[in-house]
Amino acid sequence: MHMADALLSPAVGAVMWSASAFMTAYSARRVQIQLDNRKIPLMGVLGAFVFAAQMINFTIPGTGSSGHLGGGLLLAILLGPHAAFLTMASVLTVQALFFADGGLLALGCNIFNLGFFPCFVAYPVIYKNIVKDKPDSKRLTIASVLAALFALQLGSLGVVLQTFVSDISMLPFTSFLMMMQPIHLAIGLVEGMATAGVVSFLWNTRPEILESAAAGKPLAPIPIRNILIVMLIASVFIGGFFSWFASEHPDGLEWSLQKVTGSTELDMPEQGVHEKLDRIQQKTALLPDYAFQEKEGSLPDEKNRSGSRTVTTLAGLSGGFLVLACGVLIGLILKKRNHTI
Repeated sequence: MHMADALLSPAVGAVMWSASAFMTAYSARRVQIQLDNRKIPLMGVLGAFVFAAQMINFTIPGTGSSGHLGGGLLLAILLGPHAAFLTMASVLTVQALFFADGGLLALGCNIFNLGFFPCFVAYPVIYKNIVKDKPDSKRLTIASVLAALFALQLGSLGVVLQTFVSDISMLPFTSFLMMMQPIHLAIGLVEGMATAGVVSFLWNTRPEILESAAAGKPLAPIPIRNILIVMLIASVFIGGFFSWFASEHPDGLEWSLQKVTGSTELDMPEQGVHEKLDRIQQKTALLPDYAFQEKEGSLPDEKNRSGSRTVTTLAGLSGGFLVLACGVLIGLILKKRNHTI
């Protein structure tokens, strides 16, 4: 559901950049209050895990579409909403800058749609009200699935509304909406089940992590070394190996665009803000679309497929490392500022 710049006007992009920047500053201030040495590496490792998980697109049967884990809800459950929002912003920024996944003009929209709705709406309104103070496997599963469905519906609606208000793509509002909402309902169901699986695993091994996140308490007395190791290993295997088997079908947004316009991508204005930001992204993107640029005339033979797998592994590992480093760096900066206040 990463928006491209072609869907947005500069005005809408700027408004959403401002909204996401405000939420980032607000979240950083709140995290500063409860930050401790254990949450810093957890933010980095969980961010790397979400980055890796987003590389695996799963097929939605019978549709010709695919989806991937958003991760915002999972982060909110394990870190609390404020630390989760900062971590999600780090993931999306790395994706946009280094992998051209989502436009730079659209980065504010993507952070808001994939970060704000799951962390500050679905998590407190749906998840916490179902789980309350009596978590068990059944409650965790129901809460995760319903909250994920709610978050994905809000996020996809956000995409449609931001596109409609921008009024540069000429996409029919009703047709676009009727494609986006049902397909993201299916994607949300899978994300909810995946989230429930991870949350249930952690509830059975280290329930204190979930309890501390829900109560906004520090993780100081909780041993999390083994959890960090497990999640880090999972990130390496998912991003470095399992990403080879990601579905090649267009994701929910691309599929919706194709159903409405006949193409998974829209033409972007060739001048102005769009063109300038596109040039910047071309310079910063080390592996655009998680791959090397293919040479003209190259054939999809076995050698090319092998090379594609190699670069996918490189993208998964390098991207995970960058997100991990960003999460740790944010934590260290906030901790240092906390000591100087």
